[in-house]
Amino acid sequence: MTQAERDTEIAKEKEKDREKEKEKEQRGVKRPIVPPLIPEPIQEQIQSNFIVVINPGSTTLRIGRATDTLPVSIPQVIARRRKLQGHPHYEDAWLLREGLNKPESNEQRQNGLKMVDQAIWSKKMSNGARRIPVSADQARAYNKQMRPAVLDPSSRVKWTNTSHNPECLIGEEALFVNPSDCYNIHWPISRGQLNVHQGPHGSLTAVLANIEAIWSYAIQKFLEIPLKDLKYYRCILLIPDIYNRQHVKELVNLLLMNMGFSGIVVHQESVCATFGSGLSSACVVDVGDQKTSICCVEDGVSHRNSRLCLAYGGADVTRCFFWLMQKAGFPYRECQLSSKVDCLLLQQLKENFCHLDQDISGLQDHEFQIRNPDLPALLYQFRLGDEKLQAPMALFYPATFGIVGQKMTSLQHRSQGDSEDPHDEHYLLATQSKQDQSAKALAERKALSKPSGYDNESCNHNTDPSDRGHSQDIDLGPSQNDCIMAAADMDDPPSSLLSRKNAISQFEGKALGLDKAILHSIDCCASDETKKKMYSSILVVGGGLMFHKAQEFLQHRILNKMPPSFRRVVENVEVITRPKDMDPRLIAWKGGAVLACLDTAQELWVYQREWQRFGVRMLRERAAFVW
Repeated sequence: MTQAERDTEIAKEKEKDREKEKEKEQRGVKRPIVPPLIPEPIQEQIQSNFIVVINPGSTTLRIGRATDTLPVSIPQVIARRRKLQGHPHYEDAWLLREGLNKPESNEQRQNGLKMVDQAIWSKKMSNGARRIPVSADQARAYNKQMRPAVLDPSSRVKWTNTSHNPECLIGEEALFVNPSDCYNIHWPISRGQLNVHQGPHGSLTAVLANIEAIWSYAIQKFLEIPLKDLKYYRCILLIPDIYNRQHVKELVNLLLMNMGFSGIVVHQESVCATFGSGLSSACVVDVGDQKTSICCVEDGVSHRNSRLCLAYGGADVTRCFFWLMQKAGFPYRECQLSSKVDCLLLQQLKENFCHLDQDISGLQDHEFQIRNPDLPALLYQFRLGDEKLQAPMALFYPATFGIVGQKMTSLQHRSQGDSEDPHDEHYLLATQSKQDQSAKALAERKALSKPSGYDNESCNHNTDPSDRGHSQDIDLGPSQNDCIMAAADMDDPPSSLLSRKNAISQFEGKALGLDKAILHSIDCCASDETKKKMYSSILVVGGGLMFHKAQEFLQHRILNKMPPSFRRVVENVEVITRPKDMDPRLIAWKGGAVLACLDTAQELWVYQREWQRFGVRMLRERAAFVW
C-alpha cells in the first residue's frame, strides 16, 4: 500500500469518527417536529368575461360583463300586477318628492330664485358686459298664444301590451304601462338607498324581490346568461360611499345565495370612478338623478371624513325647470309631474335646452314634439330666456328646489353594530386598555382646549367661529332612513375628530350648495398636501351635471370660494367632466370593470361557501374599504 493510499484511508476513518460523535451528541436532544406545509387554497384566476359588473343607480341600472366596452343601461323600475282588482293604483314617486307642498315651499323657491338671479347678474359675460336679465313675463305673453301643430294623426307609440297578464314588467315596458291597467309601479332604489317605505311593496323583503327580478331580467335578456349558469360567474357590486350596512349585507346575500353567483367583490362608487378615469387621486363629485355624493379618494382609498351625500340631483333640476317653464307660460298645459310619460319628456327638454353658459342671453325660440301613446304627434313652439340657466344653477342654490322639512345633507355616521359581526369597532372600543382610553381622552381634551384657528386641519375655513369651540360630544345616532353608517374614526387624529363634530353640527340637515359641499369635503382631508391634490383634480361623474359649459362654471365658483391660503399655493384648480372623452354616466361602471382585471382584486373576492359559513364577517375581512 502506497503512502497516498494510506493517507486516504486515514482521512475516511476520521470522517466516520466525526459522524459518530455528531450522532451521539444529537441522541439526547429532542428535535422539534416541523409540521408539513399546508398549501393555501388555490384561488383560480377567472376570465373577465365571466365577471358581471353591476352599478345600481337610483333610476338607472348599468350592468355588463367586465369585458364589455359599454354596459347595458335600463330604467330600474318594475310594474307588478295588483292581486285584487279593487285595490287603488300605486306608483312610487319619480320627479315628485316629500316636502314640496309645505306652506313655506313657494316662498323658499322665490328666495332661492332671487339668489340665482343675483349670481347671474354679478358674473360678467366673456366680453366684459353685464347680462341683461329677461323677465318671464316677456316669454309668457308669446307662449300663451301658441297652439300645437299636428304632425301625424298617430304618434306610433303604444302602451305596453298587458293582455297576457304578466306578473311583472321591467324597464321601458314598465314605464309605458297604461295607468288604467291594474299594475303598480315601483322604483326599488331611491336617493341611493333601498326604497323601504310604508306603502305597497315597501317592505325590505319586497324591495329585494323587485331588485332580484330586475337584475335577473337584465342578465337573461341583455347579457344572455341563463340564471342556472350564474354558478360559473362572479359579480362586482358598486355601492354608494355612504352606505347602509344592513342593505349591503342583504344585496350580497341576494347575489350569492338567491341568484347563485360563485363570488362577489363589493366596492365604493367613488373609488371605482377614479379607476375608470385613470386618476390616482381625485375629489369625486357624483351628481346622480336623485342624489349627489362627494368624496375625496387617494390611491384607491376613500377618506371617510370627506364623504357627504346631498339629497338632490338631476331629477330636482328637471322639476325646477318645469316650474320655471310654467312661470313662462309653458304651452303644453296638460303636462303632469305624476305622469311617467311626461316625466320622460321633461327630462328630454332639460337635457336639450338647459346650460351653464353665461354668454347665452335673451329670449330664444325653441320647439319640441310630443308623442304620447295612442294620441296624435304634436309639435309645440315656445320661447325661453334665463330659465335654461336658472334651473341648473339651483344645484348651487338648492333653496330654489322648494324642499322643506327634509334632510338634505348627510355625513358619515358610526356603525350601529351587527349581531352577526361581534368583533366590530364597538368590541374594539370596549376591550381597549384603560391606559389607551385615558391617553386618547387626554389628547381630545388638549385638542378641544386649542384656541379656534390654532390648527388649520381642525376646523373648516367657512365654519362659524361660534361652532369651533364646541366641546360636547355629537350624537352619531342613526339618521333619517338609517342610511348613514360606516366605520368609527378610531384611527383619526383628535383634530380630525373635532373637525368631524363641527361639520356634523353645522351642515347636517341643511341644503348645502354643490360648490360649498365640494369645498367642505376637501377641507375635511387630513393634510394640506392632500387638499392641494384634491383641488387640482375634481372629477365630476354621473348624469346630473351634463350641461354645456358646466366645467368652466364649476371651476369659476370653486376658484372664487376656495380659502385664500390655498388660492396662493394651488397651481391650478382643474375640474374634469369627461375624462378620456368618456360618458360621465358610465365612468364608475367602467372602473368596476377595470377592478375585475387587477391582480390585487384576487384578495377581495368573497365566495359563496365563505358567505354561507361566516356571513357579513367576510366583508370586514375582504372589503377594500373599512367596513
